[in-house]
Amino acid sequence: MTGMEWATQRGLGALAERMGIVLTEFSIERSVATMPVEGNTQPVGLLHGGAYVVLGESLGSMAANLHAGPGKLAVGVDINATHTRSATSGIVTGVCTPIHLGRSMAVHEIVVSDDQGRRCSTIRITNMIKPLPQK
Repeated sequence: MTGMEWATQRGLGALAERMGIVLTEFSIERSVATMPVEGNTQPVGLLHGGAYVVLGESLGSMAANLHAGPGKLAVGVDINATHTRSATSGIVTGVCTPIHLGRSMAVHEIVVSDDQGRRCSTIRITNMIKPLPQK
């Protein structure tokens, strides 16, 4: 099963769907998703900072879970974002790449850019990898 097939089967979750996040590429080495600015803005018309973080966490957590493999669960333990530009319209694109892929921890960087390819936000997420809880 490819990474994209795995992600499609698993889904991104209700919040990502509500925000219009669409996964376009997905593998352990690189994951990409888009999100519309419209509907995800703060009162003054800028893309909400939290929306950047939702996009980043969606990509980073999914990528960490793909890396973790069967019988394991990756859960976020730290996330931070630096917003360097404001998107006001169009679509933003998040590109997620691994910084560290270990047995117990995965760290990813997500760069979010606007339609013109300008970096708007840089997000780093750390996920702890643990055994999948028994039901």
